[in-house]
Amino acid sequence: MEKIYVLDTNVLLHDPLAIYAFAEHKVVIPMTVLEELDVIKDRRDKDVSREARVAINTIDKIVGDASPRELQAGVPIRIVSNDVDKNQHQRSEGSLAIFPDQQIVLTDNIPFLNGNHDHANDNRIINVGLSLQATHPRSSVCLVTKDINMRIKAKGSGLERVEDYRKDRVLDDLDLMSKGYIQFTGSFWSTIDSVKTEAHGRHTVHVINKSHLSKIHLNMFVIDDEDFIGFVVNIDQEFIYLLDVNKQHLMNQNFWGILPRNLEQAMAFYLLRHENSDLMVMTGPAGSGKTLLALAYGLQVTMEEKRFNKIIVARSTPPMAEDIGFLPGTEEEKMAPWLAAFDDNLEILHGADEHSFSSIDYVKQKANIQFKSLNFMRGRSFNNALIIIDEAQGLTQFQLKSIVTRVGSNSKIIVLGNLAQIDNKYITPLTSGLTYLVEKSKSFKYASIMHVNGIERSRLAEFAEENL
Repeated sequence: MEKIYVLDTNVLLHDPLAIYAFAEHKVVIPMTVLEELDVIKDRRDKDVSREARVAINTIDKIVGDASPRELQAGVPIRIVSNDVDKNQHQRSEGSLAIFPDQQIVLTDNIPFLNGNHDHANDNRIINVGLSLQATHPRSSVCLVTKDINMRIKAKGSGLERVEDYRKDRVLDDLDLMSKGYIQFTGSFWSTIDSVKTEAHGRHTVHVINKSHLSKIHLNMFVIDDEDFIGFVVNIDQEFIYLLDVNKQHLMNQNFWGILPRNLEQAMAFYLLRHENSDLMVMTGPAGSGKTLLALAYGLQVTMEEKRFNKIIVARSTPPMAEDIGFLPGTEEEKMAPWLAAFDDNLEILHGADEHSFSSIDYVKQKANIQFKSLNFMRGRSFNNALIIIDEAQGLTQFQLKSIVTRVGSNSKIIVLGNLAQIDNKYITPLTSGLTYLVEKSKSFKYASIMHVNGIERSRLAEFAEENL
């Protein structure tokens, strides 16, 4: 059975290359979608306008010199690939058609929606699906949209198949996302039938067969209820090498006067300190200490250890605040409302000083803390810098990729986020760029991940996170 996928505008804004995601099937772009992309490409919102332009250029590249008749029937989607001899060749992956929805003729046997009100564009796109369903009874017609209400409307209007865009999902269930550690009930060693223990100076390494821990990666922890803590330092074809970590030593780590308050924070301290790491992702609920830990580490390695020359701080901002160009003041002053959390944490670190405000200003200057808008990070290269990205749960996969690729030599990036606080209507915990980054980087030997679960801000914050 032929499969026809009608794409909504928000799918192409979410993934400008979504046209290539439907394998050998037919992709239909309604004329209304092209009109919406044309309006959006000139918006001041740089992220959305850029993705609209990429989507338009992708469509133009596929369409080429096709005639109007060919364009309405379907133009082959050709993908350039390299074979083993490094020769480029094209293979066909389905087809792309443009549907002139303004020419749909209303008939009694097709339940078309009225297009003359505030949701006219949504209705026109739904009508394309209804028209194709009626005129192609032997085909499976599916509307793909990230708008939940539009999916409900389409089904209620008689469209048999309506789906969310799922290609960007790296997980089927959020519970499967890597936490940076594996916890065993009882004793971990009761599950192991053989082990080889080696002494390397002051360090003890346990060598176990890979079959005992099939879903483990470098820089992960193995913990149990009897205070065993193992850190994965190497994995080869047969064995896993666990560094035996002393719990008391772990809990006594110190960054800029801050000590860990729970085991997960202690493991995060250890990973931050880990020198063989270019990227660290910290997830967890509000109040778990993610920002405080990252900032304390940054001050320690910048001011005391002189590992970096500066600290770059940025965060995701609401769509209405994406373009800060018209706000008065310097870039740092413009970003101040969105980065107040870092000032709050600086007050925690230096609030007890005799002249706390002077201390905070001194630390900002001495550590060379720079507050940046994510919009102005593109195209730059940050060398000898510690980069902290806060509230990353609202970023798309493409936004996070564009940020991570800015990291230059002798630099490290720390990405923080809470998947329970996503305020982007087109992003869910399963499609967030933060989830994507965790799952894609967990097997990278120079990356580390930690889910800091304990809420240490206050007992009220803990209650609110768990019950409200």
